[in-house]
Amino acid sequence: MPETIAPAVPPTPPVPLSALLAREDLALRQVAGPADPSIVIHWAHTSEMADPYPYLLGGELLLTAGVHIPEAAGAGGYFDDYVSRIVAAGGAALGFGLAPVHDTVPRALVESCDTHGLPLLEVPPQTTFSGVARAVWQLMAQARLAELRRVTEAQQSLASAAARPDPVPSVLHRLARHLSGRAVLYGPDGTELAGAGREPAQRVRAALADLAAVVRPLPAAADPAAASPAAAAPAAAPAPAARPASATESLGDTHLAAYALGSGEGFVLGVVSPGREPGDHTIASVAAVLLSLLTGEHQSGAGAARSSALVRVLLGAPPEEVAPLLGGRGWVVVHARPEAQSPDAVAASALGAALGSPLVDLRHDVVRVLVPAGREPAPVPGWTLGVSAAVGPHEWPAADMQAARALTRARATRSPLARHGAGAGLAGLVPPAEAEAHARALLAPLAGRPELTETLRTWLSLHGSWDRTAVALDVHRNTVRQRIARCAAQLDADLDDPDVRMELWFALRHG
Repeated sequence: MPETIAPAVPPTPPVPLSALLAREDLALRQVAGPADPSIVIHWAHTSEMADPYPYLLGGELLLTAGVHIPEAAGAGGYFDDYVSRIVAAGGAALGFGLAPVHDTVPRALVESCDTHGLPLLEVPPQTTFSGVARAVWQLMAQARLAELRRVTEAQQSLASAAARPDPVPSVLHRLARHLSGRAVLYGPDGTELAGAGREPAQRVRAALADLAAVVRPLPAAADPAAASPAAAAPAAAPAPAARPASATESLGDTHLAAYALGSGEGFVLGVVSPGREPGDHTIASVAAVLLSLLTGEHQSGAGAARSSALVRVLLGAPPEEVAPLLGGRGWVVVHARPEAQSPDAVAASALGAALGSPLVDLRHDVVRVLVPAGREPAPVPGWTLGVSAAVGPHEWPAADMQAARALTRARATRSPLARHGAGAGLAGLVPPAEAEAHARALLAPLAGRPELTETLRTWLSLHGSWDRTAVALDVHRNTVRQRIARCAAQLDADLDDPDVRMELWFALRHG
């Protein structure tokens, strides 16, 4: 007798046998075989052949009315041979119809199904075989729809996590939650850089690390001749050995998977999950792509142009000369601070990607991004942004100050994004040179005291709020009061007078 074959399953989720038995419209009843909740049906097939083995693919619910059963079947080994052939073909269950040939399920068939461990279902007269087959496909369609919905929700969740200030831990956390397991990022040397989810047993951790080594790119083989001082011309280094992009393994009911990240730097994503659900591979693959973007160093023509621009600036070229290499004419400066922890280099790069620009500078707890003016910055979850007006390269320093002030205002007002006012308003009626001269004269008593100037600017922008000014400047409210009092004294002005406030605000914007 041939060995039991593995089911050639279709590309749709299987149906649990228990779900089919739960359908009240079918009124199916299991009369023999194991009541195992893990038993699944991949399709339904009707056959009255005495030996259905050649016509089965495996995983079927085989339906029969017993037309093929001879009258003397109960006296011999007919049912034992019949059931053993179904099991050998990989059949998942047998459904026996009570009409029109048999009024009851043959007792010998029940005993044979119990002996060979094949679930036997009694199909009542009012239930047609086509109705059972239709129910199987309906349940499969529902499972497929649920799988697609789960994958779509996971994709959206992972993409949102990749835009957070802590993108790598966020992506790993979301992936572990969607797979109800653990997700680990391994470095090029095999070190566990970050992880999220339930901590598995030590043997599972060791097995996952070994599986990650299977997909990690190998370095090029060393050339002994090239290492020798007496060697003539060094030979070209051989290409790294080919490695699989992913690998899987099972430890009992625990499923392990490893994915080589596409950056080519040796980073690997490892996943531990309790079993393997439909859609798990797709969800993990999405996370691997996002992590590849977050960990990779992309070399391209745009990257070469940015390097060229940097070199020219370092060698003394003015901004107007290098700006064309960066791919834009007008520019917007964005200052950003995360709402929680301090940003790192990966979080800064992820923010740049969310804003559509690779020109990112991480400076203490503030990330600065230079964005082409055609890409209007929008709020980014987890960040507070300040956005300058669109300017040309020669105005970059001024835009940097505008973005810094806008960020201060956004944090004080607890807004996700604040923009520098683009409209000139009444200020446009005064020639710029005259406005600057008036501002310098009016603010001359505060010259050399930047902390007083910035406190006055922030206090006026927040309509004289002591508390919000203190929050924006990260100082105590009493410090704000003391500085504003000094400003009033130095300027010899009544800061409660709205006309004085308006004139000072005009001067601060043009000084």
